[in-house]
This record gives sequence, structure tokens and C-alpha cells, in this order.
Amino acid sequence: MARGDQLFYTIARVAGGVAVSTLVPPVHAVAVRGLTKVYAASGQSPSREALKAIDLAIPRGSLFGLLGPNGAGKSTLINILAGLVNKTAGEAAIWGFDIDRQTRHARSSIGVVPQELNIDPFFTPRELLDLQAGFYGVPAGRRRTAELLEAVGLSSHANAYARTLSGGMRRRLMVAKAMVHAPPVLVLDEPTAGVDVELRRQLWDHVRELNRRGTTVLLTTHYLEEAEQLCDTIAIINHGQVVACESTRSLLGQLDSKELAIVVDRDLTEVPAALAALAVEEAVKLEIGRRLVVRYRPSRVRIDTILAAVQAAGLGILDLTTEEADLEDIFLTLTRGSDGEDREGSGGSPLDTPASGAPGLGGSAGGGQTHRP
Repeated sequence: MARGDQLFYTIARVAGGVAVSTLVPPVHAVAVRGLTKVYAASGQSPSREALKAIDLAIPRGSLFGLLGPNGAGKSTLINILAGLVNKTAGEAAIWGFDIDRQTRHARSSIGVVPQELNIDPFFTPRELLDLQAGFYGVPAGRRRTAELLEAVGLSSHANAYARTLSGGMRRRLMVAKAMVHAPPVLVLDEPTAGVDVELRRQLWDHVRELNRRGTTVLLTTHYLEEAEQLCDTIAIINHGQVVACESTRSLLGQLDSKELAIVVDRDLTEVPAALAALAVEEAVKLEIGRRLVVRYRPSRVRIDTILAAVQAAGLGILDLTTEEADLEDIFLTLTRGSDGEDREGSGGSPLDTPASGAPGLGGSAGGGQTHRP
């Protein structure tokens, strides 16, 4: 860890706990550089490189999405940050603290909500939060048990055995457990897997509120629409490499593709000649008699050109809708061909862009999000 990174903080010991007084908060809540993990050969299984010298910077205060197919390396990265897996090479810092040289401070700066529900069924939510706070050395007088139970809507169940809670309540209790030591970084690993729509909305309302109050949230999810709506920045990891890391808006703008559906005022038996002429560059097809679908590239064809071709064919327009590329399109483009296992070489992608200089761990002004394709 560079000495300059330490100038962001003053550290004070407080009665069994650690208080971090932020003079100037870090630009990056999490920063990794050249992070590599190789799982050794076991039995007849060969060694496997799960992370391949990745660079990644998560801006402070962001709601950051980490996406990728099964086996891409997401869980390995999270487990390294959480101290559950040892890295093979590279550096990583959480809130400016190196995970190797300042382990205690790094782990005090992160809370992790795992996908699995690991709650003792014979404890009450109040007891579980107090116990968890004790593990982090939070003095009894500084614990926020009642506040956290209120925040996750479990105050009325504070003294009920955990085994009596519904699945949704247990999910919310897991979030509260991860926040007992007030970490500035919260990791949510597939938090809405298998939950119903209403619970998912409630959970995300709470996550948005945490983020609004300043908590940096790192989310992994397989619900791509969810990530698209929630996250301001998204990284996609595939075969142990970060193949994209940009703002959600910028990422969505990289696929130069739109679809225009036009309902005309009479039945057709074929695509009109004026529109068929566009098919040299664009895809035009006729659906259900009156519905024409044009897939086009906005960089090459303007929408008014398409509408003019419809009018030139003597057709009236009753309705039209447009559909832009979504995160699923981006995800499939970047991870096409994945078989769910880490393999040597990622094959690249038209959307890959070169790294623009990895930031120093702990964050430096002007760093931005970087990746190493």
C-alpha cells in the first residue's frame, strides 16, 4: 500500500473496536490490481486459473454490479476480498486498506451477504445481531441492533426464533448482520435468488436507501434486468478476466442496434419494395400480416428514413414501438460461447476496450473504472 493512500485516514482505537475518521474519503471503495488466483491441481483435476491478473476499481458511493456466467470468477473475487480465499498474486484494497498488510482494518470495512442463508435457527434476530457485533469487537454501548432491525423491517420479530421467520425475513436479517459494524462497503452475492417479486422490491428499496446514505454496494446477480435498473456501474467478468467495466448507460450504448415495430393500416403479403431496399443494410421482416419489424443500426440509418420508406409505400401507420439493446444483449455478446467453466483465453469481444491506466490502490483522482482485457 502506497504511503499516499494512508493519508486519507486517521485511525483511532476505541474501547475494543476500531473507529475510522475519514479526512478525505478514498476515490475507490475497492481497488484491485493484477489480482490472480490459481487453484492447485487436486487428484485428477488440473490446476485452474480462476482470476487472470485483473484490474478493477469500484468508485466510492457507487451501486456497482458484477456480472458473469457461472464459473467466471465472481465468487473467487468476492471471497478474496472477504478474506475467505487467499490470492495467488496481485494487490487488493478495501476502503484504502491493503487486505494483506492491514487485514483487520480491511475486513472491518466490508460486510458480505452470502447467497446461502447461514442463520442459527435457535437464536432470535436481536441475539444474532448482538452476537455478530461482538465478533467485530463492537462495544455493547455502540451497537445498533434496534436501528438495524427497524431498517430491515424486523422490529416486530426481534425476539422470535429465526426458524420461525419467512424466507424473505431471513434474507433481510442477513443484510442486517452484514451491517452490524457499519462497513462502508457492502457486498450482496445473489441476494434475491429464489425470492418472490414483492420481497425483491422491498430488498432493493432497502439497498437503494443504504446506497443513498453513502454505503458503496457491490452486487452480483443473474437477474440482468435487475442490475440494469439498480446499478450505476457494471463490470462483466468472463473466464477470469474483466471484459467490460463502465457506467451502465455507456455500456448499454455500445451495442449499435435498435428494433422498430410498425403496425400499418392494411394487410400485407410481402415487405414493401421501399422497405425491402433497406434490407441490404438492415433486417426487415413481415409479421402477422400488418406488423413490420425493422432491426437497424442508428449509426447508419435514421428512424425518419424508415418511416419515410413506409409512407413511400403508401401505407398508413397505426402504431409503432421501439426496442433498444438491453443488458442481456451486452452480456451475451461479451460472454458468448461460455460453458460455465474457466478456460485459458477469453477470446476477446468487439466491445473490449483497452485499459486506460489502473488506478493506485486506495484510489487516486481521475482513476475511473479500468479493466485489463
